Amino acid sequence: MGSLSDNGGNWPPDGGSPDGLPDLPEEWGVIVVPDDLSELSDEVSAVQAELHRAQHRSRWQQFADRPGMRVLRRIGAASLRAPVLIISMAVLVTVASLFASAWPGPARSPATQRTAATTDDRGDVLPALELIGSDGKNVSLRAQLPAVVLLTDGCDCAGLIADTAAAVPPGITVVTVVAGAAAGQTGAAPPTNAAPPAQPRTVRTLRDPTGELRAGLDLGTPDGTAAALLVDRSGEIVRKIARTVSIEELRPDLARL
Repeated sequence: MGSLSDNGGNWPPDGGSPDGLPDLPEEWGVIVVPDDLSELSDEVSAVQAELHRAQHRSRWQQFADRPGMRVLRRIGAASLRAPVLIISMAVLVTVASLFASAWPGPARSPATQRTAATTDDRGDVLPALELIGSDGKNVSLRAQLPAVVLLTDGCDCAGLIADTAAAVPPGITVVTVVAGAAAGQTGAAPPTNAAPPAQPRTVRTLRDPTGELRAGLDLGTPDGTAAALLVDRSGEIVRKIARTVSIEELRPDLARL
């Protein structure tokens, strides 16, 4: 096909296209137009099939391909990412915690154990016992508070008793308690027909006939030392020492009574 021009409808001598039309793109290469158009039947069939498929899409495909549906698909895909991320993080945290619990940690230093000889028993309460005084009369143990109670069964504790009486602040009573009627031991109640030994004014000597005080506070059996209880005005035991022979073990806690 062509149009009439000054050279009789032929291609211009300089190689350009007739009628001033632009040249074909170089990337198309050499285009050969066959003399028999039937040779292009295969290409025509392929193009027609492609157009047929594009024209006969299902209603669902047409609906899903609308701009609004494309936006919804993108939003749905984005909304699924958050739960997946949360679940993944939860799984990672669970696995990490399992590894942490199973992994052996550094060896702990052994905790300081309280011995039976010296314990801080704040919270325990002195039992409301009726003991026997040196005159044979019943004496309420809790009526002597605040007090340092020394259980002196089998103990030569004259020095400890004197040092304690000298060390306690004013208003604090030193009470010595022995179990049974073990006369002759320091701190034991003397026979009823004998005069009580001279004691400082703040010392009160009592006898526990059944040994209930020692047993009830789990102070162990007598072993030649004294057991000590530091009790405040409310009856609360500030310090319990199962075995002591020196006032120096009691002195730091006397101010707490």
